[in-house]
Amino acid sequence: MSVDLVNQIITGLLTGLVYSLLALGLSVIFGVVRVVNFAHGEMTALAMYGAWALSTYLDLDPLVGMPVVVVVMFAAGYLLQRGLVDSFVGKPEHMQFILMVSLAIIMVNSSLLGFGPDAHGIQVSYGFDTYEVGPLLIDKVRLLAAGASLAISLMLMAFFRLTLMGKAIRACADNLVGAKVIGLDVKRLYAVTFGIGTACVGAAGALLSMLIDVMPPTGPELTLLAFIIVIVGGLGSMTGALLGGMLIGVSEVLAGYFLMPSMKSMFSFAILILVLVLRPQGLLGAKR
Repeated sequence: MSVDLVNQIITGLLTGLVYSLLALGLSVIFGVVRVVNFAHGEMTALAMYGAWALSTYLDLDPLVGMPVVVVVMFAAGYLLQRGLVDSFVGKPEHMQFILMVSLAIIMVNSSLLGFGPDAHGIQVSYGFDTYEVGPLLIDKVRLLAAGASLAISLMLMAFFRLTLMGKAIRACADNLVGAKVIGLDVKRLYAVTFGIGTACVGAAGALLSMLIDVMPPTGPELTLLAFIIVIVGGLGSMTGALLGGMLIGVSEVLAGYFLMPSMKSMFSFAILILVLVLRPQGLLGAKR
């Protein structure tokens, strides 16, 4: 295996970890609230615009501005769930679909009105820095973004496993009737979960703003990417989202390396079809 190919695989893994955080938010919301967020990518694009605004007008590095974006997105997700989405929980899937797609369309057009059709990107001072590890060259920006994504993902997993609120949220996901019987405030926990999923979107958006430019069509593209990852990894599986993100990240760079970058989506869809045929529940998803 050539050094250049190894470099490409490392790049794909690092990018895939950021993708994983994006998909993690979608997986968390679906796994607990049972609402498929078809506006997921559009929310990510708004977070990217937020990181861009903080960088442009306040000169904040995306890593420094990320907590601000995360807090704002958490609050927005919490209020959205309490004020609108909660009334659609348990309703037929087509009603949920219409609601979330409508929100996605509103977000895309709001981005177009607010920021225009042009691409907006962030150029950090270390944008061209690399770490040299033997013959390998590792991009500093991607390494920092991947490290932050992995740290946030691990903290989120620890939250759900070790804290009382995390265990209560898992109880709602595992047995809704039982959770209500023992007195858990399900509506509040659903709102917190939706807020956490949206906060993941905020963090992923801030990190993605360091890697790619954002424009209104970026939202639908990221929604599709997140769906591919969670389906490949397994709907509702947090570990599956991590694995799926890295797999898709590597497939994209290999498509660019062996063929051409414009064919990366073909590789992603090929993996999706292969998983649906051989393991419909996803790589780490449980059979239903």
